[in-house]
Amino acid sequence: MRYIAALDYEHLDNGVFLTTLAKSLFQQQEKKEVRSILVHSDSKYTERIIQTGVMRDEATVRSVKDLNNRLVALFADQGVSTVGINPFQRNFISREDKKLKFDHSFYETLPRQSVLLLSTLIYDAESQRPAVIDLATLAQFLAEELEADELFIFSKSNESEIFTQSDLPHEIKWSAMESSFREKQIPDEFASLYRPIQLVTARDFNEIPDLKHAIAIG
Repeated sequence: MRYIAALDYEHLDNGVFLTTLAKSLFQQQEKKEVRSILVHSDSKYTERIIQTGVMRDEATVRSVKDLNNRLVALFADQGVSTVGINPFQRNFISREDKKLKFDHSFYETLPRQSVLLLSTLIYDAESQRPAVIDLATLAQFLAEELEADELFIFSKSNESEIFTQSDLPHEIKWSAMESSFREKQIPDEFASLYRPIQLVTARDFNEIPDLKHAIAIG
C-alpha cells in the first residue's frame, strides 16, 4: 500500500499524539508492506514566533521548516527512518500559473523503505520564493499525483485516541455526514475535502494496511 497521511495544525502541537503516531509508523515499517508519505502544515509554534516580532508570512515559513526537522528527530527517537523535505527544495513541488507540479524523477530517487515527510512549503514560480499552501489542497494533489491507495486524516477527538468507540460507523458519505460528527471528528483544515478518505487515530494507525478500525468517508 502507498498512502498519504495529513497531519493538521492541532495535532502537530500535541506531543502525546505525535509520539503515538511515531510508534505506529515504526510498527508499519516492520511489516514492510507500506510506502508511507506524510504531509504536514504549520502548528501553534507559528504564533509563538510571531510574538517575538516576526511578520506572519516569515513566521509561518520558519515554523514549517523547523517543524519538519523536529518531526524527523521525534520519529528517529522511536526508530522510524524518515526523509524530511520542504518541497520548495529542488522545486520538488512547485506552483506555476496556479497549477501544482510534482517532480517525479526526484521522487523516484528517494529511499522507499523510509517514511517520506513533506511540509506544505512549496516553490512559487510567480514570486520565485517558498510559499506555504493549504494542507488539504496539497494532500489531495499528492494522493492523485502519486495514485495513492488511501488518503488518511486523523480524528479531531482526543477521546478517540483513548477509548474504542464501537458506536461509530465504518463508512459514511460526506453528503450524509451529520454536523455533530464533523465538528467532533474532522479537523478544521479538511472542511474543503471532496475525495474519499480514511479517518483514523494515531493509536490504530499501526494496523495499516489493515483498515478495520478506520472510518471510510466518501
